[in-house]
Amino acid sequence: MNLSARLKEYLPYYKRNLKVAFPVMLTQAGASLVGLADSMMVGHYSTADLAGVSFSNAIFFTVMVFAMGALMGITPLVGIEVGKSHSGAGDRSAEISALLQNGVVFTVLLSAVMVALLGICIPFLGSFGQEPEVVVAAKPYYILCVASIVPFLFFCLQKQFLEGLGNTTAALLITTVMNLLNVLLNWVLIFGHWGLPALGATGAGIATFLSRLLMPFCFTAVILWRSAWRKYVLLFSRSSFGFGEIKRLFRVGLPIGLQSLSEVFIFTISFIIVGWLSKEALAAHHIANQIADFTFMIATGIGAATTIRVSHQFGNGNLHGVRMAAGASVHLVLLMNTIGALFMILFRRWIPLLFTEDPAVIEIASTLIFMAGLFQYADGLQAVGAAMLRGITDVKMPMVYAFVAYMLVGLPVGVLCMFPLRMGAVGIWVGFVFGLVIAAACFHIRFRRLMKRLGSSPSPLV
Repeated sequence: MNLSARLKEYLPYYKRNLKVAFPVMLTQAGASLVGLADSMMVGHYSTADLAGVSFSNAIFFTVMVFAMGALMGITPLVGIEVGKSHSGAGDRSAEISALLQNGVVFTVLLSAVMVALLGICIPFLGSFGQEPEVVVAAKPYYILCVASIVPFLFFCLQKQFLEGLGNTTAALLITTVMNLLNVLLNWVLIFGHWGLPALGATGAGIATFLSRLLMPFCFTAVILWRSAWRKYVLLFSRSSFGFGEIKRLFRVGLPIGLQSLSEVFIFTISFIIVGWLSKEALAAHHIANQIADFTFMIATGIGAATTIRVSHQFGNGNLHGVRMAAGASVHLVLLMNTIGALFMILFRRWIPLLFTEDPAVIEIASTLIFMAGLFQYADGLQAVGAAMLRGITDVKMPMVYAFVAYMLVGLPVGVLCMFPLRMGAVGIWVGFVFGLVIAAACFHIRFRRLMKRLGSSPSPLV
């Protein structure tokens, strides 16, 4: 088949994937922009406060990303049920409702564990080798973030459930409104406008808490307002609660959470280690991560669409559709990340000026942003590769691959480059490159092998 014919075959899949992906991309990019706004505002308040926010987020998001990953398990499970209903298997509303109902119980249990784990760290924030002024700025911000995790996880549950149904616009609308509120509150509370005192990092923490608190209430109102979604709540019943269903969510969600944890852990450790160098290096590392996170959110959006589209095709028994939806996402993420890489490399010396006037921070950050540009392809491919496997509920081996790539290769290489090879903060970014390349290769090879093994008889792998 020639290139023109191949593109013509892929065109409908590009359109369908983008239709699902675009709202998610905007949602994720919007959330990342709020993080950028936080960093810009706090960075212009003081370097110590910026380093404090960076340090707090490094610890908080390690746990948060695990919990968010664990809740991602509901999307392919709901998606497969939707695919079955489209294949003529009958109405699956009761099964979908049971997933949501038991997902609420799962989220309650998960939230309790996450709050306990994060709360334990509060008395020990000064024990990670950070400069005293950084710890002083970090503590109140961190406590406010911990307080926000419960409402945010319920928002994530609702978001993942609707994504499984194929809707990605509701989360976009709610997140956009809450992000705008967050930015406004940041401006008021960080710098002390409207007669309020300037609170720096603490003000950013209050803004984050208030916006996250409102998110699940807004989502609940949207679900109850639309009859097509309200029916899943109305079908709730005592008989639908079941340990087996919760165990199923746990069996799919836990490996996804651990896979996400393996990836984010190397970044968390990097913040602690870079903090040993200086607060300027830590602030620069945070700036580079914020920029890399922005492009990664776009890849995450395409990945979310991949899981939705692949799970629907898989539940429908259409393996050709699975392959085409996955391939279309690979093409899209390569295009998007090419744009991101060029932006980072070409504008690396100007981007830090948005965050700080500190010349030492600007110099280090420009080099780290260049490194972030170099790993864009690997980062996008590993995000989509993991999402493809999630769509067919293959979650255990990707967890193992992620652990090996990030913890056994990426982190040791990064530490080796930082200290014995004296590359400073750049060294840990070399480790990022190694870890991401290995993870991307493993995920895509795994997907190809599974497609050959499944042949013409698709069935969930857990």
